[in-house]
Amino acid sequence: MKEIGTLIFRVIIGRVVKLTEHKLQRIVSMNKKIKIGVAEAFGTFVLVLGGCGSAVLAGDKIGFLGVSIAFGLSLLIMVYTIGPISGCHINPAVSVGLVVAKLIDAVLLPYYIGGQIVGGILGGLVLYMIASGKPGFDAAASGFASNGFGEHSPTGYGLLAAALTEIVLTAFLLFTIMGTTHPKYPVGLGGIPIGLMLVLIHLVGIPVTNTSVNPARSIGVALFQGGWAIQQLWAFIIFPVIGGIIGVLAYNFIKPTLEEI
Repeated sequence: MKEIGTLIFRVIIGRVVKLTEHKLQRIVSMNKKIKIGVAEAFGTFVLVLGGCGSAVLAGDKIGFLGVSIAFGLSLLIMVYTIGPISGCHINPAVSVGLVVAKLIDAVLLPYYIGGQIVGGILGGLVLYMIASGKPGFDAAASGFASNGFGEHSPTGYGLLAAALTEIVLTAFLLFTIMGTTHPKYPVGLGGIPIGLMLVLIHLVGIPVTNTSVNPARSIGVALFQGGWAIQQLWAFIIFPVIGGIIGVLAYNFIKPTLEEI
């Protein structure tokens, strides 16, 4: 009887331990997902406030070059700040692209994109509150750093030009990300070329569409512009995602194997 009681006790304890381990794994997994969402929200908040903020608050003083640098610096800084937590996508097109590349689990995609959109909207809200402190400010009339084409393009470019610009430039961004995250790329240096690529992307794209390459960035300010920016928002959700996927596929087509390096 004693041996039977001991056996039953061991079985019960084993079962309890397994259940506890399972619950702990679920808690750890959920904490990881929450951390990803929070990190991506913070990073996208910084990108929108830093990049779009430079355009709205100081664009007439620093010009296209200054705004481009502000976007690049925002991304560069966030790569080294939240990179260890979430990888610093801060862009739905990047997250979708990395799912296609099988570098992140598709299960995590809602946490990435959800955090990015929330962060983008918060960035737009804070920027709107700051800009509204100046007499005469009008988000609708100024455009509020929103992305557009046709009559709402900074220099009058049409839809086809806008589509090509957003697709190609987002492909550039993902191609760079894929290259700098290759296992043989020097550890710790990836943020520099990615940030510089975003500067280049803005130098090319601002005259055409005001440069999106990031649906969360576009959503974050379009909601406060409130008119044509919302009507044209579809383009700056669809085209960057297409471009991101193309960039991933292009890199995977030519990427070196570990044996070739």
